[in-house]
Amino acid sequence: MSDVLPLSDDVHQASVASEPITAYDQLRQRCPVMHDQQLHWALFKHADVLAVVKDHQTFSSVVSRHVSVPNGMDQPEHMVYRALIEPYFNEQHMAAFEPVCRQIADDLVKQAPKNIDFEFIADFARVYAVQVQCAFLGWPESLYEPLNQWVRKNHQATLAQDRPAMSAIALEFDGFIRELLDKRRKAGAQAPDDLTTALMRETVDGKVLPDDVIVSILRNWTVGELGTIAACVGILVKYLAKHTSLQQDLRHRLQLLPPAIDEILRIHPPLIANRRVTTKEVNISGQMIPAGERLTLLWASANRDEAVFGDPDEFSLARDPALNLLYGEGIHICPGAPLARLVLRLVMEELLRQTARLALSEDSEPIHAKYPAGGFDSLSVKLVVDTCCGGCA
Repeated sequence: MSDVLPLSDDVHQASVASEPITAYDQLRQRCPVMHDQQLHWALFKHADVLAVVKDHQTFSSVVSRHVSVPNGMDQPEHMVYRALIEPYFNEQHMAAFEPVCRQIADDLVKQAPKNIDFEFIADFARVYAVQVQCAFLGWPESLYEPLNQWVRKNHQATLAQDRPAMSAIALEFDGFIRELLDKRRKAGAQAPDDLTTALMRETVDGKVLPDDVIVSILRNWTVGELGTIAACVGILVKYLAKHTSLQQDLRHRLQLLPPAIDEILRIHPPLIANRRVTTKEVNISGQMIPAGERLTLLWASANRDEAVFGDPDEFSLARDPALNLLYGEGIHICPGAPLARLVLRLVMEELLRQTARLALSEDSEPIHAKYPAGGFDSLSVKLVVDTCCGGCA
C-alpha cells in the first residue's frame, strides 16, 4: 500500500494527545497500519485487530520478559492456566460476590459529597476499584490505603514513562502479594477461606503453583482491574453527565444498564491497546511485516471503526454485541469480564438510584489520561440529590 509511514512518531503523539480517541480516529482514516518508533507496528482497523487476536499461531502473546499468567502465554501453556483461572469468574462466584460488591457501591455513594463539585477519579472511582478488588480476593481493609498509594505512584511513573520507577513500583506490589502468601502459609488451616487461599491450593500436573505464578496471576487481576475499573467508572459517569436524556432513561430502566455500559465503553474505550509479536512474515492490510516484529493492537481505534460501527459516536443498543472488542476476542478474551461487568453495573445502579442527576463541574475540564492508561486523570462531578424533578443545581 502507498500510504504506510515507515518511520513516524504520529501514533505515539496521538496516544499522548489531549484528545487521544479523536487523534486515533484521524489516523485510522489515513492508514490502517503505521510504524512508530515507540509503539512499533500499530493496527487501527477492527478487521485487522480481530484477525490478529484470533490467530495465536502467527501472533505470539509472549511480549514481555516477565512472567505473565495467562495473558502473556502461548498455547498449549496458556490453556492450562486459563482452565485453572476461569472457574473463579463463573456464575456461582459472581452471584456470591454480588451482595458484597453491592454493599461497597452503596456505602461509597452514600458517603460521597452531594450537590457540590468533587474530584471523582481519585476520591471515588479509584477508591471503589481498590475496595471491590480487595473484597473479591479476600484481602484485608488494611491494604486499602497502601494500594491506593501504589495506584497513584504507578500512575505517575507510567505517565512519566520513568522505567526505573515503574520497575521499583512493580516490585513493591509483588511484595504486597508475597507478604499475603506468607501470612496464609503461617496460618495453615486457619488461613482465610478466600480466593487467594484457594489459588494457593491449585495444582498443575500434580504440583502446587510456584509463588512467581501465583504472584503473576494476582498481579494481573489486581493491577489490570484497579486501573481499568476506575477508568470505566469515570468514563461512564462523564458520558451520562453529558447525555442527560440517556441518563434519565437508564435511571428509570436499570435493566438496560448492561448493554448501555458496553456501548458507552465502545464509544470511549478504557483499554487503549494490547501487544503481540509476529512469529513469521505476515501481510496485514497490504503491509508486509517480518517475523519477530512487535504489534500494538489499538482497541481504542478498532472499536470505533466506521467500517463496522458507522458513526462511531452514535449510541445504539441495536448493535451486534459480538462486534464489541471491549474485552478482547479469541483465546485471550478477558477471563475477568464477568467480574468487570458486575462491578460496573452495581456501581452505576447505585449512582443512578441515589441521585437525581449526575453533572459535570462548570469550573474545570476533564483531563484525559495519557497512554497507556485510558479514561481520565481528573474529572470533577456533582452528584445532585434533591426532592424536585432533578433539574435544580
